[in-house]
Amino acid sequence: MTSVPPPAQPAEFWESRYRDSGRVWSGRPNELLVREASGLTPGTALDLGCGEGGDAVWLASRGWRVTGVDIAATALERAAAHAAEAGVGDRVAWERHELGESFPEGSFDLVSAHYLQSPVALDQRGVLRRAAAAVAPGGTLLLVLHAGWPSWQTEPPFDAEFPTLDGLLADLDLPAAEWTVETRETVRRASASPDGVDGHREDHVWRLRRGR
Repeated sequence: MTSVPPPAQPAEFWESRYRDSGRVWSGRPNELLVREASGLTPGTALDLGCGEGGDAVWLASRGWRVTGVDIAATALERAAAHAAEAGVGDRVAWERHELGESFPEGSFDLVSAHYLQSPVALDQRGVLRRAAAAVAPGGTLLLVLHAGWPSWQTEPPFDAEFPTLDGLLADLDLPAAEWTVETRETVRRASASPDGVDGHREDHVWRLRRGR
């Protein structure tokens, strides 16, 4: 998330976020994706909010066939270039969606959404429910969301709601007979401010397995 004052339209905000700067992210996969997905059998994967493609490229390099989705065309262009450079361009399809307005078709063995949080309009609850519905029988839903502001953030730059571990599961309202919660955890990690102030940030992690 960012403290840049948001314009009215989400697509405009995120496109300008990428277009008006160089590479935004490191290109490496999220650590919690690596931790939670390394033991899964590769199949088809959906990466929601893929940004510049770090997670999607990592999954593809491990044998997954990936659909990477983002709202920003510039982010998807960079992601496709990253995949080509990594030699996995043929294993990833890139789709532009404004989630909440449109959603990829099909079902997937892994649906992953990391930090699908936004300072501009986003129907997070609706999107994550559709993410769960897109998980194939026997597949995995992996969600990682910020649990709050970083410890050094004394004045939040905008109003935000951070879901709790139990609150998100209640929002998803998944049938208990059909789903197994395999990970439900809060993880603390080091997080320095843009000015170099040391601190930490907490993330919530949910990994759920859909029954066959």
